[in-house]
Amino acid sequence: MALGNLTQITEFVLIGVSDRPDLQVPLFLVFLVIYGLTVMGNLAIITLTSVDSKLQTPMYFFLRHLAVINFSNFTVIAPKMLINFLVFMLAVMAYDRYVAICNPLLYMVVVSRRVCLLLVSFTYLYGFGTAVFVTPFVFSVSYCSSNVINHFYCDNMPLLTLSCSDTFLPETVVFISAASNIVFSMMIVLISYFNIVLSILRIRSSEGRKKAFSTCGSHMMAVAVFYGTLLFMYLQPRTNYSLDTDKLASVFYTLVIPMLNPVIYSLRNKVVKAALQRFMTNPCGSCKPM
Repeated sequence: MALGNLTQITEFVLIGVSDRPDLQVPLFLVFLVIYGLTVMGNLAIITLTSVDSKLQTPMYFFLRHLAVINFSNFTVIAPKMLINFLVFMLAVMAYDRYVAICNPLLYMVVVSRRVCLLLVSFTYLYGFGTAVFVTPFVFSVSYCSSNVINHFYCDNMPLLTLSCSDTFLPETVVFISAASNIVFSMMIVLISYFNIVLSILRIRSSEGRKKAFSTCGSHMMAVAVFYGTLLFMYLQPRTNYSLDTDKLASVFYTLVIPMLNPVIYSLRNKVVKAALQRFMTNPCGSCKPM
């Protein structure tokens, strides 16, 4: 630490989910179980969509990358960049569902392998670029009061509360970045699902409508849970902001949602369940040809 009129902070200590000693063991066991389920579920999705010959479509290509992001999000706990990945991956998957429902005959042409790679690459590059842009603003202010962060990872807002200088600019940048990411990706999702609903309403047979809803139902559920949490966390009024509430929401979207996504996308998907059964009974027989 460099000494001057004020002590300049050069390192930080994370409190964790709770600073109560009596809760450490129960919380450890709970998060250990959540971590185990998250790893198994997302690795299963990654493995199945990589090796099963019947899951080599754009829909499962995007699902595989969603599982990669969920797995990385939980394991690394660097949510600022990874959440940006996840926000736009959900938007890309909404567009994929839109093409599958509204233009089924042109699906493999519109969402080609090249388009899939471009969309996924854009998602990763945008998330990385947003993190690179915001980080210098957060560390442009001075930290000289306390080095104890009331959180379980180094998030922007809990870190800025420790600053002893004016934080208006970095807080504004963080808010605009989060709000623009959410609004832009939600627009893609809402426009896609608006057209999906219109297309489903035009389907005359009940069997056709049921099949169309099953195609996008799991994604709609995942989108509702994820965006609901983000809207609650980032768009709440400044006067109502609480680090404890922020931690609770962070636990939900960094730990709980990555655990739920494999369940949401597999239990409601007959194709994935059939692929899992084939893989369990004959791992080599279900593999795609090289």
